Amino acid sequence: MSLEQTIMADLKAAMLAKDEAGLRAIRAIKSAILLAKTSGGGKELSAEDEVRMLQKLVKQRQESIEIYNTQQREDLAKPEMEEVAIISKYLPQMMGEDEIRAVVKQTILDTGAKSPAEMGKVMGAVTKQLAGKADNKLVSQLVKELLNQH
Repeated sequence: MSLEQTIMADLKAAMLAKDEAGLRAIRAIKSAILLAKTSGGGKELSAEDEVRMLQKLVKQRQESIEIYNTQQREDLAKPEMEEVAIISKYLPQMMGEDEIRAVVKQTILDTGAKSPAEMGKVMGAVTKQLAGKADNKLVSQLVKELLNQH
């Protein structure tokens, strides 16, 4: 079942359950799908496109949460956190830090990178390999850390 079909079924279920947070999050996903389909020439979204779109939705909400927390607006941060939890259910399981660290170490060996100046080369290879499976912020942090150890 495609993401769009899953979202439509879950939207109906959320409506019947009167789940306000679920409705907000699922409607946001549905809106993003429609927007992507209309801006992309009407073609179907690939699985990678769907994952990227969902990650973007989560990232937007996390940025909003950070802003609301710095402004001490818990009342605004709470709905965003609820939406992040719901949208994250549709994302594939993310890799843990240890798994990412192993991939980064192997990539550093494969590329022959020796210094932090070669971070771009390592990041390019790692992000291609881990697209949609790892948080790029964490990947970047681990690449910096491991290159500084060399």
